[in-house]
Amino acid sequence: MTESTFHPANVYTVEGETPPRVLAAPQRYIQGAGVFNHVGRYVGSLMNLKRVGVLASKRGHGAEGAQIAASLKAASIDSVNTQFDGECSLPEIEKNVAALLDESIDGLIAVGGGKVADAGKCIAHRLGVPVVVAATLASTDAPCSALSLVYTPEGTTDHVEFFPKNPEMVVVDTDVVAAAGERFIVAGMGDALATWYEARVCLNNPAARNALGTLPTLASCAMGEICAHTLFEHGEAAADAVAAKTNNDAVDKVVEANTLLSGVGFESGGLALAHAIAVAYPEVGVVHDNYLHGEMVAMGTMAQLAMEKSDDAEKVARFLARVGLPIHFEQLSLSSDQKEAIDAVVEVAMSRPIAHNMPMPVTHESIRKSMLEANEFGRVIARDVGDEAYRRVQA
Repeated sequence: MTESTFHPANVYTVEGETPPRVLAAPQRYIQGAGVFNHVGRYVGSLMNLKRVGVLASKRGHGAEGAQIAASLKAASIDSVNTQFDGECSLPEIEKNVAALLDESIDGLIAVGGGKVADAGKCIAHRLGVPVVVAATLASTDAPCSALSLVYTPEGTTDHVEFFPKNPEMVVVDTDVVAAAGERFIVAGMGDALATWYEARVCLNNPAARNALGTLPTLASCAMGEICAHTLFEHGEAAADAVAAKTNNDAVDKVVEANTLLSGVGFESGGLALAHAIAVAYPEVGVVHDNYLHGEMVAMGTMAQLAMEKSDDAEKVARFLARVGLPIHFEQLSLSSDQKEAIDAVVEVAMSRPIAHNMPMPVTHESIRKSMLEANEFGRVIARDVGDEAYRRVQA
């Protein structure tokens, strides 16, 4: 029950040769209102599963997990529950592997948000069974990818695990997402918006590599671009709808952008400085304890655009402010005077290979400078746009 040692670069790349362009995606993506009621039919007809494990939190087993279990029973599929206790860490993964090892399951359904999805992929890989992700939130782009971000039990980033296959199926019930709360879908927009800006960097830099260790495909970059366009056009309306516990066309479009377009876009298009900084922010305790991944990515995107001196910086900052995402340090409970905290983020970001997909040399000083410049710019935009949306989302 050790971590996965697979890495796609060992499959696709040959020393001395230019790597190919590779696209990775789930076998099936199913999204709509009420689709959790039909999961049993999907996995029975499309995957021929007979007995599955259902991974969810204690709360999830009493809510969406119970809904899915009823669907499985109606389709004559046996199920056994196993509980996720909050962190996608090696002890948590190994605990659930041990719980399911002798249950003779032929598939695993991970029901919940991004950390449940990532843990589910790790558990299924160790058990040698396909994984289905039933996403209850649209707060991250984790469900579609063939990789998992694994944390320490304390919640800081530990390592990334890669898998030979993407999830067999991803099912997203937009009624459940709409009922989950505005902050989650807004955080997902922060994660998803970065997809285009990072993929664009990787597409234009011949030395850059995507999560597969290969060159990005045009298709994945196009998905990243339409993802950004969708958010700019429908993001505010979707946030307003979810705040009102309403599911509408804007919600449907943004859920797809946050989950599918961003999920395929980031894995096959490539990541850059925005996510290098985002995965470093949990090193700061107050950030780790109080903010979501997509909120940290929003700040990472601001810093990346500052490093690029991008003409899109103002457009992005205004959008982030209007939907309620953080755009300056104070909105992550930090300040520019906290040198030790900022240095901790810089140090970890610098160590991430994705930071060096940028087309210019990336150094400790250039990351720090970009973060500070983005902070000052964000404060200017916040004074102009206001922070009403941010305060509403955080409340």
